[in-house]
Amino acid sequence: MSGVTKSIGDKQVLRGIDIEVAAEESLAIIGTSGCGKSVTLKCLLGLLRADGGSIKVDGEEMIHAGRHQLESMRRRFGMTFQFGALFDSLPIWENVTFRLRQQQTMTRQQARDLAAETITQLGLAAHVIDQYPAELSGGMQKRVALARAIADKPEILLFDEPTSGLDPITGGVIDRLILDSVRRLGATALTISHDMASVRRIASCFPWASTPRIPQRLLCLQPTASANHHLRVHCSGLISQTPSIAERPKPNLAAAVHSSRDTRS
Repeated sequence: MSGVTKSIGDKQVLRGIDIEVAAEESLAIIGTSGCGKSVTLKCLLGLLRADGGSIKVDGEEMIHAGRHQLESMRRRFGMTFQFGALFDSLPIWENVTFRLRQQQTMTRQQARDLAAETITQLGLAAHVIDQYPAELSGGMQKRVALARAIADKPEILLFDEPTSGLDPITGGVIDRLILDSVRRLGATALTISHDMASVRRIASCFPWASTPRIPQRLLCLQPTASANHHLRVHCSGLISQTPSIAERPKPNLAAAVHSSRDTRS
């Protein structure tokens, strides 16, 4: 991605994004809420059309690509969405093989066998394929979403907040499954996350997205040495950088009551 820009309405969400990910590299984009991380992934996939700049996958320009070119390129990608995006009305085996069944002819039994094989690689029992998403815990739903992303063995994996809403232990399990899947497939991975513990486990380096630009690319072991104050605070979780309740100025309640009486009179 080079010089990518994107506005939604009158708000400029991305302003000159520059990101390069090498083959089989694991990169994570971190940053505050609303800074454009998810929009970056959607522009990469062509789910949103970037306003300007260049997005190339193995040298193939995507911004002005036609529908058939985009669909062909998307087959190389697998993605997990922040809230799973599983189809509530479909059993797990149909969720896992949904994209494959759109692309190729598969018998019902072939799809069930593939789904069972994929979810067991991720630590779920084979009988889970006959259950529905609402019957699974949050951690199990994340595993199913990961199974759907890797079922057709993509070259590039995108993860949107893969541990969002999970407790630290379950989040750690999901991170290990992501690492195992990426290594087993020899895939390139791009993750967006707020969870610095997760980022350190699954990514070798990351850009910091604090504004509509992503100016820094740092090794995960070095963020606290950055000259960027906001980056250091985000990565170290230093709540001491903000005033504690005791240090904050106390409101003058008496003055507030007096002002209210004056207004009524």
